[in-house]
Amino acid sequence: MSHTLVLGGIRSGKSALAESTVSRLDGPVLYVATATAGDGEMAERIARHQQRRPDDWGLEEEPLALASVLDRHHAEAPCLLIDCMSLWLGNLLGAGQETLTREREAFLEALARYPGSVVIVSNEVGLGIIGMDAMTRQFCDELGWLNQALARHCDNVILSVAGLPTVLKGEAVTS
Repeated sequence: MSHTLVLGGIRSGKSALAESTVSRLDGPVLYVATATAGDGEMAERIARHQQRRPDDWGLEEEPLALASVLDRHHAEAPCLLIDCMSLWLGNLLGAGQETLTREREAFLEALARYPGSVVIVSNEVGLGIIGMDAMTRQFCDELGWLNQALARHCDNVILSVAGLPTVLKGEAVTS
């Protein structure tokens, strides 16, 4: 049982790296999708992700209440692949600060007690420029703080750059 955070920029290969990591672990896999198809382009992105996944992986779509997913599956503890934190955070920001604070804390608590392996995908936004508007700055701040909290909790932290894994903490479980 291990918890792994896979970070990377847009099109860095982080989701593929996370999928490869999970495919090397034993037992059932549950893919936890946080995305919602708000437009045609996002629907196409979701479809590409779906086509890439093995048929025997389970799927649960949850845009807000990630803690409830972990709690529901606590007893059987399948390996969870959660993709991704940046989309989840965007959903939470849209739901308001109270929901964001409540769901973030509940997720971190549920993650700490989850007995199975978890691989979490998140965007690394700390390498870019400072956003020009308050909402962009808030998003970057919140995601940076969330990534830091996840990195503290996780056994392994891997940064994907141009499809190549760089181990920041622990060890890579991929080849």
